[in-house]
Amino acid sequence: MEKFTEDQTGSFCSYLSEGCRFCQQGAKMVLFVTGLCPKSCFYCPLSDERRGKDLIFANERPVKSDEDLLKEARLMDALGTGITGGEPLLKVERVLYYIRLLKSSFGKEHHIHLYTSMAPDRETLEKLAETGLDEIRFHPPQVVWGEIRHSPYADALKNAKTLGMETGIEIPSLEGAEKVAAFAEEMGIFLNLNELEFSDNNSDALLEKGFSLESDTSCAAAGSHTYAEKAFQACKQVHFCSSTYKDAVQLRKRFQRIAKNTAREFDEITEDGTLIYGVIDSGSQKLAEEILRDIEVPDELFEVKKGKIEIAWWVLEDLKDGLKEELEPLGTRLFIIERHPFEDGLLVEMIPL
Repeated sequence: MEKFTEDQTGSFCSYLSEGCRFCQQGAKMVLFVTGLCPKSCFYCPLSDERRGKDLIFANERPVKSDEDLLKEARLMDALGTGITGGEPLLKVERVLYYIRLLKSSFGKEHHIHLYTSMAPDRETLEKLAETGLDEIRFHPPQVVWGEIRHSPYADALKNAKTLGMETGIEIPSLEGAEKVAAFAEEMGIFLNLNELEFSDNNSDALLEKGFSLESDTSCAAAGSHTYAEKAFQACKQVHFCSSTYKDAVQLRKRFQRIAKNTAREFDEITEDGTLIYGVIDSGSQKLAEEILRDIEVPDELFEVKKGKIEIAWWVLEDLKDGLKEELEPLGTRLFIIERHPFEDGLLVEMIPL
């Protein structure tokens, strides 16, 4: 069995692809190029918002123009991009266009990897390689795992590797993963195993298949970790990515990168990369602004927006008694919020004052 390293989240690896190394830094932008997909994998976690719809997102930002995509990449100082879906190769020309756009905008060193559940022909793979795709990860459905060496995926993997792209397989850690691991070893490619997770959209299917939660505090499926351990015995280049790692490390680091670039002087950035600030909401916004200026709150510690004033939470905490006395009768509400570091980012917590 190949030696491996394990971290506190339960992830372990004997090899990390270049794309995974950037992901570990939270430096990969996620480019969702379409929600369309010809497969119907029972474990698919894709949300109803995206599933079966031809939509484009850069991280959580809807992409309506090239500038939307480039802005998101700049906001997080992205060092690379992971192209996903749905099935990206249903929109090959779109994928090629975005690879060119990202490489021309951020340089050849901007690392791009792509996921596909298809087994594309050599011509398609040549186009991807020539356009600048650095890494490709194939996602064969579970029904072919036992006979993968005799499937179209074998030729696609071989072609991708000979064309110079870093090539691997990425699948959920399920029964039969050790057979895929043995095949990956024969091919000299890497294998990424993702811990199977329950989500709003796949929980019924997982329960029907007999899966259960690992614990009351985890979304991971019981037993998924064990299948990964078996796979490690068959392949030298394996990475098992735990569900905890994706939330506790990857997502947090990406949030931290975005928060660092988007936070105002009065936003407090938490260890999780979320933002905390105060809000003076509704009522007489004009009077609220006059009060702040009369007591000489520095301009850099608050921002006037439509229908509300956002302000340093510690300033609002200090002023709350006086503000409540003058503004509450007019319908004004005071609270402190924590949210994800995006425009209209997800609200994590709201504390009324």
